[in-house]
Amino acid sequence: MLPAVLRVVSCMADNAEPFARDVAAALGRTLQLPVEFVADRPWPERERALHDGEVHVGWLCGLPYVQEAARARPRFELLAAPVMRGARYAARPVYFSDLVVRDDHPARCLAHLQGATVAINEPNSHSGYGVLRHALARAGLPHGFFGTVVESGAHQRSLELIEAGKVDAAAIDSTVLETELRAAPTRRAGLRSLATFGPSPIPPWVAASRLPRATRAALRTALLALPFDTAAEAAFERAQVLGFAQVDDAWYDPIREMARTAATYPLPVARAA
Repeated sequence: MLPAVLRVVSCMADNAEPFARDVAAALGRTLQLPVEFVADRPWPERERALHDGEVHVGWLCGLPYVQEAARARPRFELLAAPVMRGARYAARPVYFSDLVVRDDHPARCLAHLQGATVAINEPNSHSGYGVLRHALARAGLPHGFFGTVVESGAHQRSLELIEAGKVDAAAIDSTVLETELRAAPTRRAGLRSLATFGPSPIPPWVAASRLPRATRAALRTALLALPFDTAAEAAFERAQVLGFAQVDDAWYDPIREMARTAATYPLPVARAA
């Protein structure tokens, strides 16, 4: 049985919200349901609303997904995952983390950032925190390698801190970075990717487990069919999304593996930025 109103939430970066809204509206059209897009609260509260079953469908980072999947009774399940259009994504539901510095920064690789001030978006992020710790551990760099780690609260804020010279570097979700540079191409000249981590499984769309199985199946079918919805065509073009791919839990095993490596490399956040 379908809900009377489909409640949808995005726990992704702010610049991904227009696409999430468009997807929510398209799901409503397909399923012939009114839609409420929940955006009037900070993203941690949005994630809690998904955990609590207050919302029906959500888009969230792969790390919170695998953490939830480890529970005896997960509160949500996979629906599908976006596939980006860029050549680097090779038509797969993956993304990257770009280690970004100012273009005039002297560093030329991760090892050159010893003693640097680095921003993370938040400690439960795979692309902005976990993957960076994984890279440090894999490179065999010593604990305490960075001088200071600050929490910015968002990938976009981390970019602003880099541009202002307040931090040296940050690992930025590649889809967030590309969206920012499409909106303001002149920013490209002031930024440089020092390294690229990944690919990683891209953040999935999920459905609350309390929904009936048939409803979850209908939502999955609708997401997979959206690229063929002419009313949604412009939204996919604006976001540079090719479509959605069906994914299973095993697709997110690389995030589990990277999280295990990251756990061996403490990277304490000293202060908020």
